Amino acid sequence: MLIYWSHKLAASSREKMVTLWFHDRGNQTKRLDYDLNEASVVFDIGGYEGQWASDIFSKYCCIIYVFEPVKAYYEFIHNRFERNDRIIVHPFGLADKSETAFIFLDKDSSSLYRRSMKVEQVQLVRAIDFIEQNQISSIDLMKINIEGGEYELLEHLIACGFIIHIKNIQIQFHDFVDDAEKRMREIHNQLEKTHHLTYHYPFVWENWEYDESKG
Repeated sequence: MLIYWSHKLAASSREKMVTLWFHDRGNQTKRLDYDLNEASVVFDIGGYEGQWASDIFSKYCCIIYVFEPVKAYYEFIHNRFERNDRIIVHPFGLADKSETAFIFLDKDSSSLYRRSMKVEQVQLVRAIDFIEQNQISSIDLMKINIEGGEYELLEHLIACGFIIHIKNIQIQFHDFVDDAEKRMREIHNQLEKTHHLTYHYPFVWENWEYDESKG
């Protein structure tokens, strides 16, 4: 019974955060309002249909790398930006290691961790390998929405030290993975050493900005 009420209270808290997020028009404001320009480098990790990348590009005309491992979504984004050479779309995801994996398909909730009836084999690439191979020295904005894979990816970027070269990290944490809250707190503790929060709606969206005073 205690476990049941714990889950019920957690769900109620999440619903309040979602309601507050939409009340604050977070998708139209907070997720798009950054100090970017044409020279800025943006990573969209978990591109889905490319709407966020489109919105960011329409405001700043910056260079955007989009990562989408699901074939149908990759093809949609690729066709959408086919004539735009400043939006580079990749048919794989970024992760803590390079491997072939199976993803469970459920539109924008497709996940390596949450099961569904449809499954697809996808490719993942170790993030630091991609960054080094493409000679990317810094990232102005990294958006991460990969349905549970954010934990391993962030732990990897922190462990390899590249986290200090990411000016803004926009993250959607998900609570359906094992020890989600504990792992999120541990990642927060690490991020606080180099970044500070600019907005925080737990398990909805949050953003960490690099803090030069901590460097």
